This record gives sequence, structure tokens and C-alpha cells, in this order.
Amino acid sequence: MTLLDKIVDTQLFKRVLALARPYKGMFWATVGLSIALAILSPLRPHLIQIAVDDYIFKSDMDGLKIMVYLLIGVLLLNGLASYAFRYYSAWLGQSIIRDLRVRVYEHITRLRLRYFDTTPIGQSTTRTINDVEAMNDIFSAGLIAIIADLLTIFTVLFIMFSKDWKLSLVCLSVFPVLIYATYLFKEGVKVTFQKVRHESARLNAFLQEHITGMNVVQIFGAEERELKKFKAINNEVKKANVGAIWYYSLFFPAIEVITAAALALLVWFGANQVINLQTTLGTLIAFILYLNMLFRPLRMLADKFNTLQMGLVAAERVFAVVDRTDKIDNTGTIKANKLKGNIQFKDVEFAYNEVDFVLNGVSFEIKEGETMAIVGSTGAGKSTIINILSRFYEYQKGEILIDGNNVRDYTLESLRKNIGVVLQDVFLFSGSIMDNITLRDKSVSEERVYEAAKIVGAHEFIMKLPDQYNYNVMERGATLSLGQRQLISFIRTLVFDPQILILDEATSSIDTETELLVQKAVEQLVKDRTSIVIAHRLSTIQNAHKILVLDKGKVLEIGSHQELLAKANGAYKKLHDMQFSKKEEILNKVG
Repeated sequence: MTLLDKIVDTQLFKRVLALARPYKGMFWATVGLSIALAILSPLRPHLIQIAVDDYIFKSDMDGLKIMVYLLIGVLLLNGLASYAFRYYSAWLGQSIIRDLRVRVYEHITRLRLRYFDTTPIGQSTTRTINDVEAMNDIFSAGLIAIIADLLTIFTVLFIMFSKDWKLSLVCLSVFPVLIYATYLFKEGVKVTFQKVRHESARLNAFLQEHITGMNVVQIFGAEERELKKFKAINNEVKKANVGAIWYYSLFFPAIEVITAAALALLVWFGANQVINLQTTLGTLIAFILYLNMLFRPLRMLADKFNTLQMGLVAAERVFAVVDRTDKIDNTGTIKANKLKGNIQFKDVEFAYNEVDFVLNGVSFEIKEGETMAIVGSTGAGKSTIINILSRFYEYQKGEILIDGNNVRDYTLESLRKNIGVVLQDVFLFSGSIMDNITLRDKSVSEERVYEAAKIVGAHEFIMKLPDQYNYNVMERGATLSLGQRQLISFIRTLVFDPQILILDEATSSIDTETELLVQKAVEQLVKDRTSIVIAHRLSTIQNAHKILVLDKGKVLEIGSHQELLAKANGAYKKLHDMQFSKKEEILNKVG
């Protein structure tokens, strides 16, 4: 292992650098600017030395004016180069993370649902925003800035030794102390920064969770208890930040003392050299300026190196997401514009973890335009069937056919475009009702939305809202009732006109009055479509062409409502009798 490998992960570092490949011209331009700054900065002390030795002591005012003009020119060039360096290094960093953020988001959207089942939302958000933003510092405040500082240090050292090696050694006499102090600072700040990030993550997670569940906190009067927890976590964040501040407040004054000591030694030794005519006053003045140029980047190097390391830590986390291979394979070649909707499951087996199978040899057929209902206890595998049909998960054994073709032979886009899914838990985005229906698809006209809303019976309630179809539903549709959100999801499905429709417990959590409205909407939705309906309420599926009864991932029965009721000891009849006997019992108690 090389020294560089001990300092940073070179493989990771190379991979981060590869992100700059599309902008290699700008990358090398910023490196070129750093070289220009390394040359321009030490030029000023050199010009001052010439001005003092060759013009001031010789009272050559004309020559001195020329030197002043040169100094002004160098200062202007230095300022311009410094501006360009800072601006373009920041532009480079922002351009790279813009591309990376898109890459991470696109990759996450293509991952299997298993990833979202096992990964907290906050973690994915942090990887896409915070960690990617931290990687920006690698380019804007880390790598290129370190290159610029190192070039400046080596250039200044070269010039100093070429002018007077004795004065140079005097300046460097305090270097061992400076390097040791810098090392202690770097290691200490690294630990405190990691603690700050950890405690800040805890605080963010606490806030996100408790703001989302604030109604529960208030219902149970737990405000004071939760406030105490928040104060404790908040105090840890303060301690972590104070720890980092302590290192900074100790390091920078210590560097000032070391710099002052180096300056005192330089003045004492240099003055003797000037008196003994072994050097010139201009050289001594130049060395005082060189000393400042030498120590200033050294002071910042430790901080910039920590920034670089923190960026690499963030990069490692981001690449861990990008490197995930659990994506749905999109190798199908059939682009279906309009499916007929004939569905066949042939001995399908599926397990979420590749071991514990949730579906075991499931077989059934739904013909074009038919409605099949799926019933069964919780965990029977009802939702799993619709998940693998839409290829949100991949089944391990058997075969799923749509119109005689394996679902894997269709392109994902065309397959999912033909399958409309309405879930029990309707998700609405912040924005208008119109945007939530069309999902900002410009091919969907307003007239088409109005027509679909009238079909499902939602147009009337939407028109009563303050801004009608432009009404802002807020986050997750918080300003609408559950039934209203459900109706909007029906409109959204209808405007995209899928040939296969899936209703996953779409009426299980709404009141009876709204359920009647939703039922009418369902009747309109399933018309002329192949439909799969999952419902706990058996009263909602009596008109289905087929009813599939599942238990522990196996098909127990399949048939129409009347056919299944006719089976004396059938599983469906037991479910039916149990549900309706409970309903009668409740009504008798109420009566």
C-alpha cells in the first residue's frame, strides 16, 4: 500500500475524478489558473525587492514609477486570475453534481420496490441531495484548491531558496511544529465533523418523523415528552459543533503564534545579514512577504484536506446506491401500443427474499374484458400478484402471459402504460388537482380530464373547490378527504386509458356515502377493461366474472360468486358467511 493509499482511497478518488471527464477542458483550465496564481503571487514580493534595492535606495523615481505600474498590473492580473479560478472551479463542481444528481435519481427510480421497502425515505433523500452536494466540495473547495495551494507553496519555496538559502532555512525552522500542529488539527476536526454529521442526521430524522406524526403526538398529549427528546438530541448537535469550533479556535491562534515566531527569527537573522552586507533590505522585505504567502496556504491545507475526505466519504455513500444492481431488467423488445388484456398465470412462484415463497404455483386466466376479484386473509399474496404482473418485482418460477406473450418480453414503459393501478393509499403530489391527474403529461388535454372527471362523478366536487382544477392539494393531498383523493386517482387512471385495470382495496377505508360514489366510479372504470379487484368487503365484488380465493400463496378456489357460494364447505362461503354474520351482529347491537 502506497502513502497515497493510506491518506485517501485511490480507487474511489479515481472514480470521483472520472466524473469530471465531460468537463475535462474546464478542469484543466482551472488547473492552469492555479498554476498562473502560483506564479503571479510570488511575483509581487520580487518586484518590491527590486523597487527597494534598485530604485528607492538609488532615488530613481522614474524607475520606481515603472515598478509601481508593474505592481498594479500584476495585482490586477492576480485578482482576475483569482476570480476566474474561484468562479470556474465552483462552476465545475456544480456542473458535475448536477449530472450526478440526475444519475442518482434516475437510478433510484429504476430500482425494484424491494429497495424502497427496506430503505428509509430520508436515507435516499440524503444520498441524492446532501451527499451529492458534499461531493461538490471535492472540486470547488478540495482537490483543485489543494493543488493551487501546493503549487503556491512549492513555487514560493523555490524562489526563496534561489534568492537566499540561509533566510529560507530560518523561515523553515518552525516547520516541524507547524506540520505537527496541522496534523493534530486535521485528525481532531475529522472526528468532530463525523460526529456533527451523525448527530445532525439524528436530528433530521427525529424532526421528519415527528412532524409527519404530529397528530399522534398531540392526540396522546405527548408534546412535553417529545420536546425533552428533541432537546437532548439538539444538545448533542450543539456539543458536536462546539467540539469542531474548539479545534478551530485553538489551531488558528497557534498558527499565528508560530508564524509570529518565524517572522521574529527572520527579522532578527535578516537584520544581522543586512547590517553585515550579506543580503539586501529589499530581499529581507521580500522574505517577510514570502513568509506570509508560505504560511497562509499551509494554515488552510488541513481544513481543505478534511473537506476532501468528507467529500470522498459522501462519494462512497452515493456510489453505494449507484452500484446497486437490483433493477428491473428492461430487455423486452415488444412495444405494445394497446393490449387486449388476456392474462394468464402459469404455476407462478414468488419470494421477496428468494427463500420464503409468498406465491406457490398460482395459476389462473382472465379473458379480455373480464373482471376477476381476489380475496383472502392478510398475507395471502393478493397484492403480490398485482406487483409481479406490473413487474415491480420479478417472479422466480412459472410464467405470466399477457396476450400470449411473456410480460418480460414487453418493454417496461409499454407494459406499465397499459396497466392502471389504483391503490388504497392514494398518493397525491404537492400542486394542483390538474397536475396530479395529468402528472404534467402535456399530451393529456384539459377536455379529456373534464370528461373523465364527469364519468367517475368527481367533476361536481372539484368545481366547488376555491380554484377548481387549479386547487392546490398540498403535500400528500392533505386538504382533501380520503374519498376525494380516491376519486382523483380514478380520474388519473381513466385519462391514461389503460386496457388492464387493478384496484387494490380501493374502497376499504372510506365512509359508506363516499363508497357508493366510488362504486359508481369503479363500474365506469372496469367497463370494457380487463380488471383485477382486491377487496376485503365481499359485497363489492359480487358482480365479478371470477373470484379467486387465496390462502398462504395458494389458490384454494376460483369461480363466480354464485358458484363459490354453492360449495357447502368452500373457503369463499366461509369468508362470506363470517363477514355477513358479523355485519348482522353489529346491526343488531346498534338496533
